Amino acid sequence: MATYDLTPRIAPNLDRHLVFPLLEFLQEQQMYPDEEILKAKIELLNKTNMVDYAMDIHKSLYRTEDVPQDMIERRVEVVARLKSLEESAAPLVAFLQNPSAVQELRADKQYNLQMLNDRYQIGPDQIEALYQYAKFQFECGNYSGAADYLYQYRALCTNSERSLSALWGKLAAEVLMQNWVVAVEELNRLKEIIDSKSFSSPLNQVQSRIWLMHWSLFIFFNHDNDKTQIIDLFNQDKYLNAIQTSAPHLLRYLATAFIINKRRRSQFKDFIRVIQQEQHSYKDPITEFLACVFVNYDFDGAQKKMKECEEVEDGNGSTMPLRDEFLKNARLFILETYCRIHQRIDMG
Repeated sequence: MATYDLTPRIAPNLDRHLVFPLLEFLQEQQMYPDEEILKAKIELLNKTNMVDYAMDIHKSLYRTEDVPQDMIERRVEVVARLKSLEESAAPLVAFLQNPSAVQELRADKQYNLQMLNDRYQIGPDQIEALYQYAKFQFECGNYSGAADYLYQYRALCTNSERSLSALWGKLAAEVLMQNWVVAVEELNRLKEIIDSKSFSSPLNQVQSRIWLMHWSLFIFFNHDNDKTQIIDLFNQDKYLNAIQTSAPHLLRYLATAFIINKRRRSQFKDFIRVIQQEQHSYKDPITEFLACVFVNYDFDGAQKKMKECEEVEDGNGSTMPLRDEFLKNARLFILETYCRIHQRIDMG
């Protein structure tokens, strides 16, 4: 299974907090030695504020109750910084927790800023403090609090870059809390901004699309109604170009989506051409299975690839219903194509 593990390719395109669920899965599957996974977790945690969690993993990894002095000192720093940010954001947090005060807010951001300043002595510094407080909460692993504060910050923020950064943070928090319905809404908001925003460089826009597609994998393969939405997103020209240019490994997930969504056959032929074009830059049993069936008409090869696909699907963390649906449709692909190109077949 480790042969087909895409974690090293996917992780650089994720917020570090989104890498934790991947490491948890790898640990459950026992794909790598436990010690390696625990060391990777500590390395990730060292750049967050989740110091207590890092301490627990250190104890588990080295089978000791002692923790390094630098971890203890780091914890003191985090607690002090959290208290400082809490105090800076307190006036605005108190306002937002007062339902009657919140009713004074309008859709007009400029009015809100003026009203907050005039009536509550809340200015740009306090609004900036709310952003820093929300970000710090996220780094501490308090995703629920971070999501709430980032939502409220975006309602008051007039800086488009900061607002976009807050939206990425909100999406990550919703994914980590597995709030798939809200996560889909945030994903669509983010896509709209990425597609319409004027970027300083076309490469930055391509990179944003690549990040969005990687983050969306959590949603599309967990949210009940979104097995087709991955095709709607990944198969758009601009997004498919980004995949071909910088992230061909995402073809695995688009191929899987096409196989389990037979209703999308109209877009399927074009996708097979992409699989054919990209065989030199990326292939795995799932993309090779499609090439065997629809490009080379190699049905014996397709049967072999389908067995390998089972290993890949296990390695992707597919739930049993999705895995069974994939294999059932894969068999149908072979049978339908075989029948289409033969006048007579051996029923055996």
